[in-house]
Amino acid sequence: MNAEIIAVGSELLLGQINNTNARFISSQLTELGINVYYHTVVGDNAGRLEEIIVRAEERADLLIFTGGLGPTKDDLTKETIAKHLGTTLKQNDDAMNMIEGFFAKRNRPMTENNRKQALVLKDCEVLENANGMAPGMFLEQEGRIYILLPGPPKEMEPMFQFEAKPKLARLVSDGGLIVSHVLRFYGIGEAELEERVQHLLEEQTNPTIAPLAGDGEVTLRITAKANTEDEAWALITPVREQILTAAGDYLYGVNDESLASKLANMLIDHNLTIAAAESLTAGLFQSELATVPGIGEVLYGGMVTYNEDMKVNQLGVPKELIERYTVVSAECAASMAINIKEKFGSQIGVSLTGAAGPGPHANHPVGTVWIGIVFGDDEPVTYELHLQGMRNTNRIRAVKTAIYRVIQLLSDKGYRKI
Repeated sequence: MNAEIIAVGSELLLGQINNTNARFISSQLTELGINVYYHTVVGDNAGRLEEIIVRAEERADLLIFTGGLGPTKDDLTKETIAKHLGTTLKQNDDAMNMIEGFFAKRNRPMTENNRKQALVLKDCEVLENANGMAPGMFLEQEGRIYILLPGPPKEMEPMFQFEAKPKLARLVSDGGLIVSHVLRFYGIGEAELEERVQHLLEEQTNPTIAPLAGDGEVTLRITAKANTEDEAWALITPVREQILTAAGDYLYGVNDESLASKLANMLIDHNLTIAAAESLTAGLFQSELATVPGIGEVLYGGMVTYNEDMKVNQLGVPKELIERYTVVSAECAASMAINIKEKFGSQIGVSLTGAAGPGPHANHPVGTVWIGIVFGDDEPVTYELHLQGMRNTNRIRAVKTAIYRVIQLLSDKGYRKI
């Protein structure tokens, strides 16, 4: 099955929002073994949208639309598709009751145009919207499948995941199952990782292996098709073991884990407390950990000491140390990590200091970063980075590397092995 994802909305063409929906849907379709050859974006114009539909039908048998299901005049996706397919729209009573209930519960009047959101394509399967008003649609006609989804990601993603995806899975699996397992790597480039597993990529049939590069991270998705879940895992497991033999030293997590969630859960599971002293990252390390529920049990806090005086007066880094080595140094990073651990009474202290850009700092080139980590009564360890990006990209990479280094340190101490 070949798919085309069509995003509808002039705001996408104007650059007002990013088309994250296409990325999400593509990743989900990959798990099902469905090919995506085109992403298309079209504005809120019925004529141009119909032109795109005609073109997409020539090259795909699965058309997935996002956006244009709302109550306003420029929301015209389902109307255009209905006209193109020679069908009509009808009111879905369940959707209408939900919309009316939404306004009644908030004691707000419902404008007449909201009724438009309850209209669906005749003969379609309705996809429930548990996070908004406009339902989605799943329609099979003349050998093609048309899926209509709302534009807001908070509505679209769960609708696709729990409503549309299971229907597609049944169609493509021939009664079997498709199981995916994602391995997440950090500290290794996409090219090097691919070279390490090249023999597996060349020989793949079932399961398949799909590499994907992110911001400093690389993932390998192993997907197996089988009659049962046990059979699928029997196919996945030996391939996983071969990958880990080739590149397991860079593995940090699996499936939906992120660097932040991996570290946070390690800290929570073992009741290990942490504090951070940040210069160039200005609190970003703590902010990343704070995205994980329950982190308040172990994240004691930290300090942003952006200039030298604050490092000396608030954090307690010796002035003579900075004068001798500068703030962009292993010595400064180690002192920051030790002092933040002592000030907050945590078991782990982390520090980040360096030159984020756009200009050099204390004669150190842009992208020079030092990370300091101290655990318990151990001597602090430091890591030097030479990053090659824009200012904020360097800050994000520095934080990810710091998180990864703490994960490594804890794993080496036996707190949690993958």
